[in-house]
Amino acid sequence: VQLQAFGGGLVQAGGSLRLSCAASGFRLGDYGIGWFRQAPGKEREGVSYIRSSSGAQYYADSVKGRFTISRDNAKNTVYLQMNSLKPEDTATYYCARGRPVQSAWFTSGMYGHWGQGTQVTVSS
Repeated sequence: VQLQAFGGGLVQAGGSLRLSCAASGFRLGDYGIGWFRQAPGKEREGVSYIRSSSGAQYYADSVKGRFTISRDNAKNTVYLQMNSLKPEDTATYYCARGRPVQSAWFTSGMYGHWGQGTQVTVSS
């Protein structure tokens, strides 16, 4: 099982980035995928989650309306489209595989496999 997150970079505030999470070793459609982020000195926080069965999407309040999670099962890849980026979005972003209960999708302990992280830096 492997998850590889990429697509991060340096962008100005108001700009956009699209992160990708490429999965291998398992069928993406069998698992939910979450995006988390961790800024220096802060705890890891759940950003978004997409369910395996229904494709239902969940977002943290801080990114709702700006970020969109999507999934391409044929490519075994999950995307996180990030628009209207703010300096406070600066963090290392991780994707993770899990089957969390709906009410706890943002809990990192619900995920068993993690990608290596990709850095997103938003300048003001």
